[in-house]
Amino acid sequence: MMKELSVFLVGVGGQGVLTMAELFMGAARDLQIPVNYFPTKGMAQRGGSVKAQLKLGRDMVGPTIRPGSADVAIAMELSESLKTLRYLKDGGDLIVYGYRWQPTQVMLGKARYPTLDEVRLAAKQAGAELHYLDPQALPADCADNIYLLAAAAKLSLLGELIDSASLREAITRRWPKSAAINLASFDAGLAAKE
Repeated sequence: MMKELSVFLVGVGGQGVLTMAELFMGAARDLQIPVNYFPTKGMAQRGGSVKAQLKLGRDMVGPTIRPGSADVAIAMELSESLKTLRYLKDGGDLIVYGYRWQPTQVMLGKARYPTLDEVRLAAKQAGAELHYLDPQALPADCADNIYLLAAAAKLSLLGELIDSASLREAITRRWPKSAAINLASFDAGLAAKE
């Protein structure tokens, strides 16, 4: 029986969240894994919230993930990670890339930006298994989203369903002329330390 996974991805516009979801989707299709994909861009210009939902291994199911049912959540921005917690099931994997993009309300002093400790506490209270990746550890000339794509596959159940070779093929197909630099980012993500 094929494993089924629900994956919730978040970030801000310009980070490549939808590209990451599309790469997972392409690799799943190559492996003949049924996939449902639901992107939410809204006002996702640079800095606006972006979400994507993937359901892998399920035939004939709508893509919307119900609260408490996601196996994996991937956040490309620290504060956006808090938006994923209600979707994660107890014991689900939360992969957080600690990039910080302060919204206008925070810059104007009308709101607070969460600390890493607050995110850790919220994840613990939600029953999530937090995997934090420090942006300072990102190698030079590395694409954040491809780095996180590989790290997420390595650190979560995603890697059991979609293997590295299939993700590498999806990356090469997407950017045939710049495959080498993107694959270097992927390899760096596979070597990432929490």
